[in-house]
Amino acid sequence: MATDEQMKEIVKQKYSEIALQDKATNESSCCGSGCCSTEVYNIMSDDYSTLEGYNPDADLGLGCGLPTQFAKIKKGDTVIDLGSGAGNDCFIARQETGEAGKVIGIDFTPAMIEKARNNAEKLQFNNVEFRQGDIEKMPVTANVADVVVSNCVLNLVPNKDAVIKEIFRVLKPGGHFSISDIVLQGVLPAKIQEAAEMYAGCVSGAVQKQIYLDMIDNNGFKNITIQKEKTIHIPDDILSNYLNAEEMAAFRSGNTGIYSITVYAEKPTDAPCCAPGCC
Repeated sequence: MATDEQMKEIVKQKYSEIALQDKATNESSCCGSGCCSTEVYNIMSDDYSTLEGYNPDADLGLGCGLPTQFAKIKKGDTVIDLGSGAGNDCFIARQETGEAGKVIGIDFTPAMIEKARNNAEKLQFNNVEFRQGDIEKMPVTANVADVVVSNCVLNLVPNKDAVIKEIFRVLKPGGHFSISDIVLQGVLPAKIQEAAEMYAGCVSGAVQKQIYLDMIDNNGFKNITIQKEKTIHIPDDILSNYLNAEEMAAFRSGNTGIYSITVYAEKPTDAPCCAPGCC
């Protein structure tokens, strides 16, 4: 098995390639991972184009939900987007915060940061900024954000608990997050778990749904709510890259489920700056 740092490097390299691809190429693959399907397949079937603030140049066809739609962003809020890519969710969040608010996008892929900054420059947004950094250790001070959003990114991070702790740290007391992510029920076949492309494609890095929710709870968040849930279907022509016919049939007939969930949770108003056990 690859180490955490090796997995991070796989993701960084893959998303550097994705930054240079067009949306159509990304939409025909598994979360942009490059394992193209003859079925027009996209983990995120949700359509951003109807949301105010949508900018097609910033939409790479990645993700697994619409967290900004559920994020309860208000005018004047400070919003942090984890894994901000080309800036899609940031620009939609900026529509919600208005000129009085601030949006900070964090991504650890230099090519994505460059693309997002160019998009922000074209849009002449002076209250949207993009910072290169690891979301396991965000380049942001504590208690700064009213809202944190993220779209299909924690799947890609080896230490998800560290990210949850960081979200707790950067949120103001009383702040909240809305995050779309991939989770599992049951066990993925070993060949899928070990496939680098499927890891970069947001699937094999997913954890069990209850473990994911417990992690949020154990880090001190309250009012944890699943705002949206949908089943993810991986087409046969993608699975056939990793499984033979017999293995694929067993996978299809088994109890393993892959889901996109959008989760909401709040940092208590009386909370310390850091998650429980970290101060």
